[in-house]
Amino acid sequence: MTGSLYLIPTTLGDVSPFEVMPIAVKKRIEEIDIYVVESEKSARRFIKAICPNKKQDKLTLLLLNKFTDASEIPNYLNPCNEGQSIGLLSDAGCPAVADPGSEVVRLAHEKNIRVVPMVGPSSILLAVMASGMNGQSFAFNGYLPIDKNERKSKLKQLEKRSFEMQQAQAFIETPYRNQKLLEDLCRILHSETRVCLACDLTLYSQFIKTLSVQQWQKIKVDLHKRPTIFILQKD
Repeated sequence: MTGSLYLIPTTLGDVSPFEVMPIAVKKRIEEIDIYVVESEKSARRFIKAICPNKKQDKLTLLLLNKFTDASEIPNYLNPCNEGQSIGLLSDAGCPAVADPGSEVVRLAHEKNIRVVPMVGPSSILLAVMASGMNGQSFAFNGYLPIDKNERKSKLKQLEKRSFEMQQAQAFIETPYRNQKLLEDLCRILHSETRVCLACDLTLYSQFIKTLSVQQWQKIKVDLHKRPTIFILQKD
């Protein structure tokens, strides 16, 4: 029989896995010894937290990140042809969503390998759920441009789209640039546009708040180096 590709979520930060993970994740990790991962260190730490008795020296970890040679990736799924299942792990949250693992999933479909997504925390969905914005129609836009003029143009475009389509627009930034992005939102967007900051999701330091730009201009909040989902919507 052909093995399967299991998409296994990880925690979003330093929190006990079983506060946010179903027991099915533990059972699957107990069975699987081959993983495609973003970084070996974070993968081993997560596997150990879920299954402390699992022998680390028996694990095969295949790296998939910006340094991976694209020609190597198709070989990662070879064990499935030999009947072994593989786990796909992100550094944080759900694999293949805003994550390089989507390439492995695409190849699995091409090779007729069964793909099995598992339940776990998704920062994007948790933020949309908690934002009070349109959960029927929303878009995730990844990272915004770094260039000042391009970023301004992109934010204006997203604001216009959110108004015309009544669609919530979500995006992220490198954590050490979060504070500057919030300043840009307060400077560029319309005063009545709603902005949600969903920070440190599922962690003890979690902060989620939706206010108008005008209200954010009067509030100080520290987002520096804290993973944050930004969502905007103009009504």
